[in-house]
Amino acid sequence: MKIAITNVHLDLGAGRRGTDMGPSAIHVAGLIPCLQKLGHSIVNVDSIGSPSYEALDPIDPNARFLPEILRCCATLQQRVASNVAAGNFPLVLGGDHAQAIGTVSGIMKYYRQHQKRIGIIWVDAHTDANTPDSTPSGNIHGMPVATLLGHGHPDLVALNPDGYSIEPDDIVIIGARDIDSTELPLVKELGIRVYTMSEIDKRGAAVCFQEAIEKVNEGTDGLHLSFDLDGVDPKVAPGVGTPVLGGLSLRESHLLCELVCATQRLVSMEMVELNPTLDHQNQTGRLAVWLIQSALGKTIL
Repeated sequence: MKIAITNVHLDLGAGRRGTDMGPSAIHVAGLIPCLQKLGHSIVNVDSIGSPSYEALDPIDPNARFLPEILRCCATLQQRVASNVAAGNFPLVLGGDHAQAIGTVSGIMKYYRQHQKRIGIIWVDAHTDANTPDSTPSGNIHGMPVATLLGHGHPDLVALNPDGYSIEPDDIVIIGARDIDSTELPLVKELGIRVYTMSEIDKRGAAVCFQEAIEKVNEGTDGLHLSFDLDGVDPKVAPGVGTPVLGGLSLRESHLLCELVCATQRLVSMEMVELNPTLDHQNQTGRLAVWLIQSALGKTIL
């Protein structure tokens, strides 16, 4: 596989500083040599950044740092769309989850032109379905799912081809356990399938994961995996800005990535919300590399 890596140095969408250093931590953990050992070739490594937090004014309390995040996502959209068109596998490293607006809209900018749909596996402790009208924090990393479905700030929504990038039936959220009451109405109205940790505990990870994958495979032409590391239990992934106890275990996280890989339909992937300032000796950076390996073909036997 030809892999194009894009590093997104962004933390303006988050409530805590530091995710802009996430891509560097993943590279320090040995990402490229690990992928090369699996037989993949790295065709390019690009970086996208944002201005320094200290030099900026959040401006809008309900959509903090919107102009800078908009520019970053627009640049990422073009980069991802170009990589897909060139036949490369986009691997996007973050950065806070606001970047997914650029990643997914870029994927769909290409696939929509070819009358194709992409299913989304969204791993996250949260549902990220707030809008500027509902957000309790104003942090845009809590808005990408709503934005990609066509709801939210009009400038961000405008990045979507045709005003939306994905249909509600084409996304599943896995690992949720901290959902704002303000975003629940939109989640329920759109019928977004959310696998909470309670459901995963009751029914079993393998059953839920396989069911989720089958759902987003139906009628689509490939899969995108958007993996927020706060979906993993903070005992395993301490280096995240919004940790919530009771998340996916180490083995459950690997199992999900292995099952996605087994479909042979993964067309792109992003790994987000790694905050090295909160990590322990790059523990979460190493986890990110392991999970990317599992999604891209590494198996025990």
